Amino acid sequence: MQEVEDRSGGIWRPSPGSVYPALSQLEDEGLVEMSEAEGRKDFSLTDAGRTWVEEHREEIGTPWDQAGRGAPRELGSLRKSTQALAMAARQLAHTGTPAQLKEAGEILDEARRKLYGILASDPEDENGES
Repeated sequence: MQEVEDRSGGIWRPSPGSVYPALSQLEDEGLVEMSEAEGRKDFSLTDAGRTWVEEHREEIGTPWDQAGRGAPRELGSLRKSTQALAMAARQLAHTGTPAQLKEAGEILDEARRKLYGILASDPEDENGES
């Protein structure tokens, strides 16, 4: 999942709920095999899987490139910033005092208003002029 996110420039991060059932099916079909080390599951193509990929190379292409095609580069950066913000908010939710939680809520409300303000403003043209 991390590899797909990295290769798509942060545009596409598949969920475990979509990845693991697909991997399980591919394993049942003999196209991938799983190995486990230090609690981490790694999946790799079997010989049959590599053969299938080579036979269907044009058909399958590179899905991470297709996911990011047409999306601005800044989208990946925005997604990472959003995830980092959510992580900080979760940590504060677990350990913050009532006063810290109130202040955090005010900051998040202000950030939300500013983001909508960006959407409400006139978009800039390619030269940075409105």
